[in-house]
Amino acid sequence: MNVFDVDEYLRRIGHEGEEVKPDIETLRALHKKHLMAIPYNSVSSLTLPPSPRTSGVVLVDIDEDATFDVVVAEGRGGGCIQLSRLFFRLLHELGFDAALLGGSTVEGAQLFGTDVEHMLVLVTLHDEKWLVDVGYAGPSFLEPLLVGDEVQVQYGVRYRLVEDGHTLVLQRCAQGGRWHVVYRFTLTAREPAAWSEFESKVNEKLAGAEPGEGGPMLCSRASDDGQSILKGRRHLTVRDGVEQVRTLVDNDEYHDVAAGITSRPVG
Repeated sequence: MNVFDVDEYLRRIGHEGEEVKPDIETLRALHKKHLMAIPYNSVSSLTLPPSPRTSGVVLVDIDEDATFDVVVAEGRGGGCIQLSRLFFRLLHELGFDAALLGGSTVEGAQLFGTDVEHMLVLVTLHDEKWLVDVGYAGPSFLEPLLVGDEVQVQYGVRYRLVEDGHTLVLQRCAQGGRWHVVYRFTLTAREPAAWSEFESKVNEKLAGAEPGEGGPMLCSRASDDGQSILKGRRHLTVRDGVEQVRTLVDNDEYHDVAAGITSRPVG
């Protein structure tokens, strides 16, 4: 078994031998390279070993060595909290001022009814705060977003943060489309224990499901100018801000697309 290793992490995401400074240029490079190299993979997220505290899905007392072994070293990817926890640790060990944030996606709020469901990271550089998220299946931003009230454009897609009471709402607009909510969150720094309620609700739902009913496969990977996201048979691609959606009826095509997203990168 591997242990969490910064050099191996950087090699896996294709940043080996590059200069690493706790600045915005490095943060942008690490963020995008991570999304391109390590997939979001709901299947892999359920295979990590349990902790002594619970026999179900572990989202709080994560064994970071075992998680690193599966998600990064083996290149199998993982879910939101696994990906974000590992990337948060990487940033911390590289000298970044980083904090965990809690939020909720539209779908997550409907399924679990908790404000702390999604996990993302806030990085402070001098007087600027940057939103970092390598654990959302997407579609979403490929490089960090500056926390502010201006519209930001990445690869043909517009993003904005809108205040709504005590929360910030991340909204996204593809070319020719309308503004849609990605998720809402607060800038309050969180400890992993804040996800205890969400962990309990996830395991309650899994315990009540029939075998094989863990929900449709959800996986995604970034490309140089967009993303490829597969949820069940629905395949969404984003290229230079243009979205295309189709249903994969043919089984061979479906498995080929899934394998293309979740397969371990060469290297």
